Amino acid sequence: MARLYLFLSLLLALAALHGTCGVEYEVENDTPHTLGGVRFDQDIGIPFTKNIMGTINKFIWQVFEQPTPADRKYVPRVKVVIAQYSEVAAYVNININLINVSAVFLQGMQGDVLRKAFTVVMYHEMTHVFQWSGNFTAPGSLTEGIADYMVLRAKLNRPGFALPGQGDRWDEGYSVTARFLEYCDSLRPEFTAALNNKMRHAYSEDYFVELLGKPVNQLWSEYKAKYAPKFLV
Repeated sequence: MARLYLFLSLLLALAALHGTCGVEYEVENDTPHTLGGVRFDQDIGIPFTKNIMGTINKFIWQVFEQPTPADRKYVPRVKVVIAQYSEVAAYVNININLINVSAVFLQGMQGDVLRKAFTVVMYHEMTHVFQWSGNFTAPGSLTEGIADYMVLRAKLNRPGFALPGQGDRWDEGYSVTARFLEYCDSLRPEFTAALNNKMRHAYSEDYFVELLGKPVNQLWSEYKAKYAPKFLV
């Protein structure tokens, strides 16, 4: 009996190490001696990063309405690496579920401001790991918009995030597209989740018609009209 309890305890410990529902989270700081690397260790740290990865993972599955493993993209492991580069704040290698975060981006902030900015980046990049993309046939602007939509749903808008009605095209990407998806949600609850789940195997603009009864460009025109300035005459 003692051996059985020991075995069960080991299983529980392994489950904890493997994060949420079997997803393993790994974090590495490859630049511990740079200013950004030091800021990461002092103000964020590996335990905090692993904890928010699990929280974000659960949140993504909830927003995408994917309650069971059969509904979800199979992701056994997600790794975050703090690396020394300056082109963007972060980027993800989808093929290996690797999120690279710029130490240069981190070095300009500290304390709670740094933690919040890092958390926003993690919501965006983790969404890329778990979202469907129609086997990479969906426009990058749409997948980027869905990633920012997740930031919007988490109520973590970063500075410069588009306001409702801003932008020139529905597929402008990032926060402009995120706001448009938010509008589509107002027409059909959880539209974005349904759109994401339709993109499991392929992508088509017809999905907008199937879900909302109108072509996407018509929806964009109506969205822009809704938020157009009203002038008194």
